[in-house]
Amino acid sequence: MSGGSDGERADPDDGGTYTLLVDLSSPATIEVGALGEHRLPAGTYAYTGSALGAGGFARVDRHRRTARGDHDVRHWHVDYLLTRDDARIDRVVRSVGVDAECAVAAQLPPGPVGGFGSSDCDCPDHLAALGDGSEAETDPAALVRDAHASVTPGLGGRVDVVAGSEPEE
Repeated sequence: MSGGSDGERADPDDGGTYTLLVDLSSPATIEVGALGEHRLPAGTYAYTGSALGAGGFARVDRHRRTARGDHDVRHWHVDYLLTRDDARIDRVVRSVGVDAECAVAAQLPPGPVGGFGSSDCDCPDHLAALGDGSEAETDPAALVRDAHASVTPGLGGRVDVVAGSEPEE
């Protein structure tokens, strides 16, 4: 999806807003820094963040390394989830060239941990619970892509869906 009136596509090196679709294959109790210990049921979660500084979406690559077990430093709340052996990033939805972290997070269902990923803003959280897969649900990637698309066009970015934890071929 493209935005803006000049037809130019935003450069992925510019970074933007991203949402990690994280599959948690079994229930887990995680310690989330100052937020304390929380029990998460198995299911799909969507963590929305921004990658606007130097390196752009290199932050997503760091999250991929964390989920693969190649990086175990916990810097962001999502690291506490990604360092679990039973968690993997299925896909990443990106709004390239757009600063819409809070707007995207607000479009998604509420999360199981208040304050998760939102310690630097006024949002309730940036981790959404998207379901346990036991019922006929909307495809999580489609739900998240729609959330990004609902805020991106007016900001001149584009939305794309890319690989998750597994290395790109």
